Amino acid sequence: MQMTWRWYGEGNDSITLDHIRQIPGVTGAVWSLHDKVAGEVWETERIEEVVSQITSKGLSPAVVESVNVHDDIKLGLPSRDKYIDIYIDTIKKLSKVGVKVICYNFMPIFDWTRTELYKELPDGSNALFYEKNAIQNDPKTMAQKILDGAGEFTMPGWEPERMAKLDDLFKAYEGMTEEILFDNLKYFLKRIIPVCEEYDVKMAIHPDDPPWPIFGLPRIVRSRDHIKRFLELVDSPYNGLTLCTGSLGPNLENDIPGIIREFHDRIHFAHIRNVKVYENGDFVEVSHRGKDGSVDIYEVLKAYHDNDFEGYIRPDHGRHLWGEEKDCRPGYGLYDRALGVMYMLGVWDSLDKRKEELDVKVK
Repeated sequence: MQMTWRWYGEGNDSITLDHIRQIPGVTGAVWSLHDKVAGEVWETERIEEVVSQITSKGLSPAVVESVNVHDDIKLGLPSRDKYIDIYIDTIKKLSKVGVKVICYNFMPIFDWTRTELYKELPDGSNALFYEKNAIQNDPKTMAQKILDGAGEFTMPGWEPERMAKLDDLFKAYEGMTEEILFDNLKYFLKRIIPVCEEYDVKMAIHPDDPPWPIFGLPRIVRSRDHIKRFLELVDSPYNGLTLCTGSLGPNLENDIPGIIREFHDRIHFAHIRNVKVYENGDFVEVSHRGKDGSVDIYEVLKAYHDNDFEGYIRPDHGRHLWGEEKDCRPGYGLYDRALGVMYMLGVWDSLDKRKEELDVKVK
């Protein structure tokens, strides 16, 4: 596997590239042009500027996370072709600077959803929290909490100018069903995947977070069966997954190691995050250590290791430690994610060692 770290760019992240390159085992910075909203053109000069910043520190820019999909594409409006053409243009430009994987999602209106950004945990740290009954009928309050918690930082999928139009967005999505959303996703994929094959850029869809419908909006990448159906829309190795344990994890029926073993050859990017799920369905994000939550991170990593996973991986959301929530983007502090990297690499090294010992015994 190739360990990476999400970086939001100079002046837009409390964590610098110099911080990142000091974390043992991290070889790449996962990036984007975070001031761009869905449907905007990505200029070559801007792309090259960020790539140069990353490579100057000895890090790889091979993964871009958040080339967001315009709502007109998700809605299947006549204007979608214009926005798909812009998306294709971005794919071509990213290919020229060495990008190999693009992470995106197809969630209607909202990206990841939480009800509290700084839920205090028993040890005094705090983390992102989801209370199932708190937001069922109040999307505006939930959206405002996230925007307020972001402070001056950008949040992909939560752009203030877009959130200001929630009434219009909900009206546009009236009557949206899983079937319609799958059809619109298929149309999008049929346009872009041939370009990806030509330019050697893999698309990696991110699962819905949380993995169930919210506010009456369908979510179509949330279980093993949904993932299978998605991959069959366009059966190409360039149509793949960002397998996020923290997004699939809140539904305890999701057998994440089993999903990895079944679809490992279509997983291009892995997000590793742990969540603790309560009996009433609420969940909170916890440390990456398997015993601290409801996701068996050891078995997740073993599933990747058993299948010789060589793709990109990164620690996903972490707790906020030692008061860093005053200065960092929610979920994206330095300390807990760095601890997560070391936990994952420790497990991986142990699996490597065990395999070597078994190979010696066989010989």
